[in-house]
Amino acid sequence: MPSGGILTAMKIGIDTFGCGGGNSWAGLYLSHILKYVRNSEELRFELFGWEYDRYEFGEAGGGMEFIPRCFYNGKTANALWHIFKYPRFARDRGYGACFFPAAHRQPPYHSPCPSVGVIHDMVPFWGTFRTRLHLGPLLRMVMPHSLRRLDRIIAVSRWVKEQLVEVVGVKENRIEVVPNGVDHSAFYPREYPAGVDIAFKPFSIKRPYILYVSRIDHPVKNHVRLIRAFDIFKERTGLPHRLVLAGRDSTEADRVKAAAEAAKFRGDIFFTERFPVGGLPELYAAADFSVLPSLCEGFGMGVLESMASGIPVACARAGALPEVADNAALYFDPESPEDMADRMTSLACDRVLHAECVRLGIERAAAFSWDKCAERTMAIIKEAGNL
Repeated sequence: MPSGGILTAMKIGIDTFGCGGGNSWAGLYLSHILKYVRNSEELRFELFGWEYDRYEFGEAGGGMEFIPRCFYNGKTANALWHIFKYPRFARDRGYGACFFPAAHRQPPYHSPCPSVGVIHDMVPFWGTFRTRLHLGPLLRMVMPHSLRRLDRIIAVSRWVKEQLVEVVGVKENRIEVVPNGVDHSAFYPREYPAGVDIAFKPFSIKRPYILYVSRIDHPVKNHVRLIRAFDIFKERTGLPHRLVLAGRDSTEADRVKAAAEAAKFRGDIFFTERFPVGGLPELYAAADFSVLPSLCEGFGMGVLESMASGIPVACARAGALPEVADNAALYFDPESPEDMADRMTSLACDRVLHAECVRLGIERAAAFSWDKCAERTMAIIKEAGNL
């Protein structure tokens, strides 16, 4: 912006709240975006969030300045900070625009500068008002108003955009779909000799196995029906496959583990708990195939990472999963364990179909990249700030 004949860079704030210190999908998303964002003569970026976010995102941001804020933990304290403290903070920092990469968890209630938020999923709005366990009582009240006040919204899928319009009442012309990318240098097909088990510290995984990568979140991630489907699959086929459930415990995880303990083939069900991010590419590539039964998925990174890794996918005909997988996956009714088991049996027993799904998946995954995602995201932020 011109000031006394001198050009000064516009300052862009990036909110790291809601990104889980890099241990959530929103955090991984931000880390990928920051790889493509650097300060320039026209733009200066600044990060703000929890103190511990400094160590995760400060390095990814290539030395961007990090401003710690909101020194009380918890959803309610953070929601109050965004309602009452953020506006003055943004004015004092002189932001020309502000980017909220986890706006589905914590958007501002009001912003004194143009605001751009990313909506990764619609889980906060899944179910009835009283059963929305992913939001505290304060956020349940203010979230819809907060999202409608954002100047621009980036939806990671067309399905999320449709839900924002229909469920939340956001104006369609303020939403743009920008799909996530996948790191093709990490997620790619690997060859494993038959009978070779995969070792991941502190455990090893016996092959062949069926994989589901997701936080253990009941009922939205649908683990209980998958466990029932796995029992049906094992009874039908007699195959040695194990079911590997990779992800941290979340809402009502104890109910999922109780279902696994009660399963007939409980000895073949393996929970990894929180899995190291660096080991995920090999975990995918060594699987026989992956299953994604989620009832409400805003994008479905498990689909994309599976396809890029060269393994077939069976997934729910729900949320954004069909949009991401297109014609490269087998689909099932997520409320029917029998239908789920049918698709699992097909992938395990029909190796011609298995190979065709691998081929189609690799082709489909090639259409997604982080550089395209980051380029369009930065363009939207610039447009919002009239730069």
